[in-house]
Amino acid sequence: MSSASDALAALGARGWTLGVAESLTGGALCSALVGVPGASAVLLGGVVAYATPVKHTLLGVDAHLLDTHGAVHPEVAAQMARGVRSAVAVGGRSADVGVSTTGIAGPDSPDGQPVGTVHIGVATPIAEVSRAFVFTGDRAAIRAQAVDAALAILREFVGE
Repeated sequence: MSSASDALAALGARGWTLGVAESLTGGALCSALVGVPGASAVLLGGVVAYATPVKHTLLGVDAHLLDTHGAVHPEVAAQMARGVRSAVAVGGRSADVGVSTTGIAGPDSPDGQPVGTVHIGVATPIAEVSRAFVFTGDRAAIRAQAVDAALAILREFVGE
């Protein structure tokens, strides 16, 4: 079974739904999840908040946090994961779980942090986590590693 299948199975076993907020991965995380047959039983939707202001306007990330630290920060990832839960609400019911990716895939860094810096957030009804990584390789490799890490953290965090 793939990481995406494992993550969806763990969510399904709990009866939880999922929302995805992506920046540097640009929809690749949602795509990996949607590639699994039956994903629609768990995945409500995703938001690609690539531009920093969209993280605030659509996902509710604190504007002062973004102004002070930029979009590549552990608390930004945590707030994106929290915010996407309500952004993909269906019938007034938020997603049970949110997962987020934010980082710098390169080739250049707009804020001086190393290329490959990635933060992944997960918010569930019972806990939240934000993890930091520095991946290596080209832009595509960094984005692929971010997707793999997000799926692994999601699986670990919602596993039985």
